[in-house]
Amino acid sequence: MAEPDILSLLPERLKTARRTQGLSLEAVEKRSGVSKSMISQIERGEANPTIATLFNLTRALNVDFAGLLGEAASEDRVEIVHRDQTPAFDKAEEGCRIRILSPPQDTGRLEVYELIFEPGGKLSSKAHERGTREQLVAIEGRLEVTSGVAKGVLKAGDTARYGADVPHRIEALDGAARALLMVMNL
Repeated sequence: MAEPDILSLLPERLKTARRTQGLSLEAVEKRSGVSKSMISQIERGEANPTIATLFNLTRALNVDFAGLLGEAASEDRVEIVHRDQTPAFDKAEEGCRIRILSPPQDTGRLEVYELIFEPGGKLSSKAHERGTREQLVAIEGRLEVTSGVAKGVLKAGDTARYGADVPHRIEALDGAARALLMVMNL
């Protein structure tokens, strides 16, 4: 299941941000100090920019990094993010793969994840900020949720709502499992 890392979204979005503002490669070069040939290579996906280069480009385009990776919502369009464009990472030591479904600009408010557990896999978390709540929807398999000292078991189709401002854990029971996790910071 090879999914691209978050930087694979950068080339097209950088080009779109530049063109939306009506800026030429030369204009961005003057504003950023990054050569137009490097900008062109980045936009074509042929260069792997440093953090400093990205910082200079985002300043020149008046967007933040999250702005390049998540387009602003618009009431007159539907944004489709295909599975192969969704950032994901593995917590291999716990047997859990996490796909980030929410846009970067929502981080810290409402975060949505798909959790894919290997048999016996788990996701252990320290306490989040005071007032943080999680809602877990079991899609496949059985899951045990622990929040503080409270526990509950979910099967496909069940939903658990619990405090996440205490140590908490989600664990696959009886084989592999999949779930949708929403983290709400109130």
